[in-house]
Amino acid sequence: MGYHDLTPAGLPMGKVFAGTDLKYGYTWSVTASHELLEMLADPNINLTVLVQSSDTAGKRYAYEVCDTCEADENGYEIDGVLLSDFVFPSWFEDFRAEGSTQFDQTNKIKSPFELLAGGYIGVFDVNSGSGWHQVTAEKRPTNTFLRGNVGSRRERRAVPRDQWLQTLSHRQITTRREQYLRRVGEIQKRRAAA
Repeated sequence: MGYHDLTPAGLPMGKVFAGTDLKYGYTWSVTASHELLEMLADPNINLTVLVQSSDTAGKRYAYEVCDTCEADENGYEIDGVLLSDFVFPSWFEDFRAEGSTQFDQTNKIKSPFELLAGGYIGVFDVNSGSGWHQVTAEKRPTNTFLRGNVGSRRERRAVPRDQWLQTLSHRQITTRREQYLRRVGEIQKRRAAA
């Protein structure tokens, strides 16, 4: 219900669809805090963590700090406002033993790379050549990442940087919407005249 993007000037920008959150029973403040925390942790959407299984094999994990525990029920409150849980850098440290430290804000995660119900993480198996996959808390990988919404982390991780699409400004969106509505009106007039 939200994503993180870059402005045409290359600055981080988060988008939250509060109305959509409310429509589907989610808490918009969890989505907003999720996007803000991820923009702070990886503003350029280019950080990963390599976990080597041998000298020539390993997996790269997207440096996502909220996806692993993103469900509203995993959040916590400050002054009555529900916020997204998030992981600490220790979550990405495979040498940590189970229960050895705090891995997330709410202390629900007990070991590195553990996913809470509703959580997921982008993983790139270096040797497989299959690209980025999303692993869910249910321990089943999804298909290779689809392009995703323009500007979303899914799109950015699946597409080379030189093919990234910029999000339109509010003015550009308004102009394109007005152009679209004019075209629709013209088409309707032609159909009515025919």
